Amino acid sequence: AGMKFFLQYVGCFFAFFSAGFLITSTWTDCWMVNADDSLEVSTKCRGLWWECVTNVFDGIQTCDEYDSIYAEHPVKLVLTRAMMITADILSGFGFLFLVLGLDCVKFLPDEPLIKLRICVVSGVMLLLAGLPGITGSVWYAVDVYVERSSLLFHNVFLGIQYKFGWSCWLGMAGSLGCFLSGSLLTCCMYLFRETSSGRLQSAYSLRKGYSSAATVVTNVHLPASQTATSKMYAVDTRV
Repeated sequence: AGMKFFLQYVGCFFAFFSAGFLITSTWTDCWMVNADDSLEVSTKCRGLWWECVTNVFDGIQTCDEYDSIYAEHPVKLVLTRAMMITADILSGFGFLFLVLGLDCVKFLPDEPLIKLRICVVSGVMLLLAGLPGITGSVWYAVDVYVERSSLLFHNVFLGIQYKFGWSCWLGMAGSLGCFLSGSLLTCCMYLFRETSSGRLQSAYSLRKGYSSAATVVTNVHLPASQTATSKMYAVDTRV
């Protein structure tokens, strides 16, 4: 029981921070940051939804939102948006399901097998959330690196060159956390489900044996005349 509680809390810890990292990375503006800080008087960051410029001297930040989602955007931007939003939804629901499956939460307290199944389902959802999260963040980072390397290889300098920023790192960390928490909940909690089901079956068979034994003992010690008298009394009472 102690190991079961420990795995639940560890999985809940990683699921909470992983979902938070994924949501934060999706809605922040530093997926790409300018790599030439020494030559610039401002820091430029690009996100999935807007681009911000921060003045180095006074710290004033100005942000410009991209066009509508129905406008034409690069394939990298559109697919990264879709994958990160999918990861946010799956990780959020996975964390909520995990909270309901914790033994310390008073939800279905008399159904331990159902609570274990809820934990396993939340683990599957977290594993599914990690897949689009890691795919979108790593693909975005690799694309930025390849674009920068190709410009440097051809000696092309456009004034501003980017590298992937902390929002992209948060997406990777959140995805890895989802994989870790999902693995704990699906693999380890499944073993506890088998143990709990075996205990419930043994307890049920033990209670069934006790009830049948009590019935036999009652019938053995009860005289036949007393049984017949009890039946006649029951009939007279109904009449």
